[in-house]
Amino acid sequence: MRSICVYCGSSPGRRAVYAEAARALAGEMVKRDLGLVYGGASVGIMGVVADAVLDAGGRATGVIPEALRDKELAHPGLTELHVTASMHERKTQMAALADGFIAMPGGVGTLEELFEIWTWGQLGWHENPCALLNVDGYYDGLTAFLDHATGEAFLRPAHRDMLIVESDPARLLDRMADYQKPEAKTWVRKADL
Repeated sequence: MRSICVYCGSSPGRRAVYAEAARALAGEMVKRDLGLVYGGASVGIMGVVADAVLDAGGRATGVIPEALRDKELAHPGLTELHVTASMHERKTQMAALADGFIAMPGGVGTLEELFEIWTWGQLGWHENPCALLNVDGYYDGLTAFLDHATGEAFLRPAHRDMLIVESDPARLLDRMADYQKPEAKTWVRKADL
């Protein structure tokens, strides 16, 4: 892997632990010479992770839609900043620039980006790892729901296993480096249930 796309909030969240985790992830990425690809903002957890990568001497590439450039305050000090015409173009470009994907704590946009890229992996449109950095249990409810969806046969176990979940940035990046896409059928036949 050469670069990791980090999906995260344009808000800082309620607790300092989220910014601390963003800095820890950034430090691990720079140690491993992994460039950051992210949403391009200078605010919230997005700004924290980008600043930490840059402060440690790493590479930070932002991708931001023109309509959000001012609203999300595009980061002025990035290695590269790409301005896109739409959100769809933003997500497509972020996916093309990255070799793996991590969702940190964030809101609906973060979840939407994670679920879309994970779905693309299930469909075989990429073979890169998708992961959750589960900071202080932030994603415990989501992982319980995904386990429930698997138990109810709406999510295949092999597809559930594609999503790496860790609370420690170093372990998360180790697992991503060792990732092998599981062999799984994309579609479920009635006979398979």
